Amino acid sequence: MTERHVDLGSEGGMREFRTALGRFTTGVTVITTVDEEGRPAGFTANSFSALSLAPPLVLWSMQRHLPSLKAFRIGAKYAVNILAADQSALAMRFARPAADKFDGVAYEIGRGGCPLFDGCLARFEGHVTQAVDGGDHVILVGLVEWAAHRDGPPLLFSHGRLCIADALAAAA
Repeated sequence: MTERHVDLGSEGGMREFRTALGRFTTGVTVITTVDEEGRPAGFTANSFSALSLAPPLVLWSMQRHLPSLKAFRIGAKYAVNILAADQSALAMRFARPAADKFDGVAYEIGRGGCPLFDGCLARFEGHVTQAVDGGDHVILVGLVEWAAHRDGPPLLFSHGRLCIADALAAAA
């Protein structure tokens, strides 16, 4: 296989940089909150990550142009829904702009007042503690106050598309 080198200063360099980043496979989440008027807000993210066990912190990033960014203010409650392999329709729904992404979608209200979806592999609830400049994104840090999980195959994002894992045979 031929390795392609990325010159970020060249024409097409940023596109190649994005392609290189896409080689890192991630899980898929829908992160939700409630805005100041009490309306649910949310978006699909693959930028979610654990940050600390003590205290329990997670992080995710949001593009600055997302309309729901202002709802994820410092102190705002949030919920992270880690999607299972059979939840690609939910991922796509919250990845696209829509007047009301929650219209017709079944969800329950979590302990912190944010939407939670059934069938997720894990769900975390807490509040936003920090917002850090990250170029064309804002990095949000959240203190986790409650978590739940179950077994099952995850929904993944790799090479610019949703996918599912194919387990390798166990080593002998």
